[in-house]
Amino acid sequence: MEIKHVAVIGAGTMGNGIAQVCATYGYRVTLIDVVPEQLERATTSIKTSVEKLHSKGRLTDEQRQAALANIATATDLAAAADADFVVEVVVENLEVKQRVFAELDRRTRPEVLLASNTSSISITALGAATRRPDKVIGMHFMNPVPLMKLVEVIRALQTSDETTATVVALAESLGKTPVEAQDYPGFISNRILCPMINEAIYALMEGVGTREGIDTVMKLGMNHPLGPLELADLIGLDIVLNIMEVLHEGLGDDKYRPCPLLKRMVAAGHLGRKAGRGFYEYG
Repeated sequence: MEIKHVAVIGAGTMGNGIAQVCATYGYRVTLIDVVPEQLERATTSIKTSVEKLHSKGRLTDEQRQAALANIATATDLAAAADADFVVEVVVENLEVKQRVFAELDRRTRPEVLLASNTSSISITALGAATRRPDKVIGMHFMNPVPLMKLVEVIRALQTSDETTATVVALAESLGKTPVEAQDYPGFISNRILCPMINEAIYALMEGVGTREGIDTVMKLGMNHPLGPLELADLIGLDIVLNIMEVLHEGLGDDKYRPCPLLKRMVAAGHLGRKAGRGFYEYG
């Protein structure tokens, strides 16, 4: 089936980034969120991002125009009924996502593929909430979506070869580099990244080094653009904790046990950049 119309469910940072990229490459996009104010923020964010990329020569005049013209917004999942492809980008909670997938299954045409941008939740479990598990897949974009080239394409136990090939081709049409991964907790990216961040937090808690020292070692010694504690603040400490809990529960190995300091900081609301305070303080 030819994909012309993409519905994006969830207008947060990742959702509006996915919507922007799809629109930039000529797809008609419907961005859906139950909170009208979130859609307003997303629209403003997309316009700002597009103008910035255009001013730096990263978007052509035609792409700029497409990105601004191809996005419509809605507050009801009914707006996804005409979509040819759906990407879910709601809160990282299995029950919430399963409810969304079950409703999308009822509202969209049977041949429509349903993808999730989840960073850690089982695609197999999401597919089981539908009557089309062979057409359910993971499409994990990286943040910030307009700049990052990688898309993890995650096959559930039931995902068909045809579905996978279609999503790989879609990612390539968006200027991305798709990498296939199997449906294990954390997939490839977070199976490796979040335990590294968690270990850096253990090193801080145990006094092995200061926050600046730990980050400097990884930046200058390992050539990472951000240190692990800086990166945790950028991702959000609550998200890092959520992923570590998924890894710990799903793989049953204590090497994935979330660091107690990480849990304490999340409980205190020190979630990183979005909260103004994490391992570092932000104005």
